[in-house]
Amino acid sequence: MGLENDNTGLQLRSLIRNSGELEISLASVPTPEPGPDEVVVRVEASPINPSDLGLLVGAADMSTAKTSGTGDAAVVTAKVPDGAMKAMAARLDESMPVGNEGAGVVIKAGSSDAAQALLGKTVAMIGGAMYAQYRVMKAADCLVLPPGTTPAEGASCFVNPLTALGMVATMRTEGHKALVHTAAASNLGQMLHKICLKDSVGLVNIVRRQEHVDLLKKLGAAHVCNSSAPTFMDDLTEALVATGATVAFDAIGGGSIAGQILTAIEAAANRTAKEYSRYGSTVHKQVYIYGGLDRGPTQFSRTFGMAWGVGGWLLTAFLQKIGFEAAQKLRERVAAEIKTTFASTYTKEISLAEALRLEEIAVYSKLATGEKYLISPNKGLR
Repeated sequence: MGLENDNTGLQLRSLIRNSGELEISLASVPTPEPGPDEVVVRVEASPINPSDLGLLVGAADMSTAKTSGTGDAAVVTAKVPDGAMKAMAARLDESMPVGNEGAGVVIKAGSSDAAQALLGKTVAMIGGAMYAQYRVMKAADCLVLPPGTTPAEGASCFVNPLTALGMVATMRTEGHKALVHTAAASNLGQMLHKICLKDSVGLVNIVRRQEHVDLLKKLGAAHVCNSSAPTFMDDLTEALVATGATVAFDAIGGGSIAGQILTAIEAAANRTAKEYSRYGSTVHKQVYIYGGLDRGPTQFSRTFGMAWGVGGWLLTAFLQKIGFEAAQKLRERVAAEIKTTFASTYTKEISLAEALRLEEIAVYSKLATGEKYLISPNKGLR
């Protein structure tokens, strides 16, 4: 099925019914004719990010998943626990397209000079509905990739790279000198490490397994702390003393890690305290939660004084805050360094139909470090 034949294309959709059931399927949808300032992109590659999974599976219990039908006609269903239905209220009975970002080739363009200039170009894009064979985009919203860059190489041009750059920018804007990052062996974490190395920014990496320590050390990371090690708090405190980091970006969200980071920053600050204060140090300690690898409650033991803050951090809000021109400069840096600083690696490339296979869902829905999937919507259909 393709645009050249009948002006339609396959699109991956997620639906949560009022009855408490998730339904994932492929739909054949029309591809609109591009307006004067628009282009039609044949989507060749789109990554599965944690934010995509939040929409794709919602709050469903994927251990209950089952499938009916085969190939393009397959339908995956799973039960949404009764306790989670309230949080899904805003999307009930609405079939929603999935996929935040992707890359592909412009195959049709509107009449404007800007649109015509993109014809045949390989571009990256963000804006939702990327798990689809075709996507209509405004020409101004397409990022032209450097010559020789494949769609797979440019598919993750936005979410991870701009998040990593946004973390460093936030650190600088708020007056911190170095930062802490959890789940640091991820694709995003490796990008952040490369940025900090290139820009001479102090970085403390937190991981959960020794193989992730080894991976980051091999990449040249100076400070890597294993949260599973019995010496974790001591190791973290020493790394904070060495770097002076006072802001952290936490991908985990639930559990005790955010509180542990605040406690360690306070301990590092007290190394140089000239006098005791029952209110703790005057050093402001900040943790931004930007992910939810652990969906449980965030837990704190109040051992870090009174100068602290915990909040959420979202890429879209950050980009809106800095404005179009500043955001465009970040995008241009990503494009220029797409094969170095912002290179992504993937465990497996799958088609839209393969994305509905239970065995594939079981892997990519785990959000495990080193198991990142890439969807190729036109795989096997060219």
